[in-house]
Amino acid sequence: MHARGDSGRDISRLLGISRNTVARYVSMEDMSPRPPTRRDAAHPATDAYEALVAGWIEEDARLPRKQRRTARRVFDVLVREHGYPGSLSSVERLAGRLREDAPAGDGYLELVWPAGVAQAGIGHAVAVLDGERVELHVLVMAFPQSNARFCVAPVSEAAECLCAGLRALFEHVGGVPSELVLDNATEAGRRLCGVVREPSPFSQSGAHYGRRSTCRDPYAGHEKGSVENAVGFPGRNLMSPPPAAPSLAVLASSLFAGCDRLLGEEHYRAHVVISEVFAEDRHALSALPGVGFDAVRWERRRADKQGCVTVGSVRYCAGPYWHDRWMLVGMRADGVEILDEHGRHAATLPRAWSDAGGTVRDPASLIPALTARPRAWSESPLRADVPPVLRDVLDRADVAARRQVLRAVSATSDSFGFDVAVGAAAEVCVRGALPDAASVDMVARRMAAGRSDAGVTDLTVYDGFLREVDAS
Repeated sequence: MHARGDSGRDISRLLGISRNTVARYVSMEDMSPRPPTRRDAAHPATDAYEALVAGWIEEDARLPRKQRRTARRVFDVLVREHGYPGSLSSVERLAGRLREDAPAGDGYLELVWPAGVAQAGIGHAVAVLDGERVELHVLVMAFPQSNARFCVAPVSEAAECLCAGLRALFEHVGGVPSELVLDNATEAGRRLCGVVREPSPFSQSGAHYGRRSTCRDPYAGHEKGSVENAVGFPGRNLMSPPPAAPSLAVLASSLFAGCDRLLGEEHYRAHVVISEVFAEDRHALSALPGVGFDAVRWERRRADKQGCVTVGSVRYCAGPYWHDRWMLVGMRADGVEILDEHGRHAATLPRAWSDAGGTVRDPASLIPALTARPRAWSESPLRADVPPVLRDVLDRADVAARRQVLRAVSATSDSFGFDVAVGAAAEVCVRGALPDAASVDMVARRMAAGRSDAGVTDLTVYDGFLREVDAS
């Protein structure tokens, strides 16, 4: 209106505003928008205490959250020790304003990760293995450059489980990351006096694969990039609801298949498929060595009178033959190998992770001692592990016959395992014969080959053989 020639009085009258307002806007040279800043009003009741309260809030920032002063606590101290005459609401507004102005932390930096660098972290999840609900430790390896993520689910965070999980991850992606940034994995590195020390066998695994590991502060999420989010990735995408599988090996295959499937999704920033960006990471990986790393931790233990060695709260039975000897116990993620001090094999047993203790044994390891002392059969724990028909035969047999059956089962167990051996011996018993080494071995071979006629002998082959002999 002013630009077309209207006077200030006319503008004031037509718009219903004062002439002073019209004059102020007409004379204004810069109409650019200004930031809508908040004006700091005077606080006469608390201004004299502002520096004191600000110091308290700065001290509280270094304390656990539950030990920090509340506004009520600040008010009580000001009244009691400094003679504050104002109200609680004024102190609440002061404390709120100072906490708002105080920096809440260091913030987050957008980090750039080169191709081939991976981050690893451990989370927790629940699965159903062979019908039993089990809590698992999920090991996730993420490539922040491409946002590709892969995971396995070991039953423990022990160093041997961590190394076995990393081996499975490396073999699945087809190479070894140039650097592995670890988050909150105690068995991968412990910080002592400011220095991170890698326990064995994790350090040996690094030397085997030629990788470099870096342990980061577990409380500094900005140092680890995408792995903080990736730890929750399996639970949200692959294990909800809890998956069911007959074994850990089947579950691992299922998790890898799910991770590969998610590579087909769009990258959250690059707007291309993740697998296309992951090709750069895969190209930067180091080649796998010709032999996979055997994640085993060896300990020296003395066997008791029953031939059992104790690791933690669990007893592992090598067999009575090894009683009262020093043994070497190799602890792997899925099994325990027991050797004597000269490296002779004593037993290979499944590993138990329960804190309730107990004894783990292979029934076949008891047979040599029973063969030497067959009269102990009636009180032996092996008696409950054989089929009823074989148990009845051994109960009625004399010392010589019992020793013959036990030797046959022992010899066949070495080749086909205990279950097949006792099953074959039971089949021989069903046919009315006393098991010996030859008959048990023959039936065991048929059972191992999946033959349905394991308990029936086909004598027609001998007729054909005799005809060939006569013809010659």
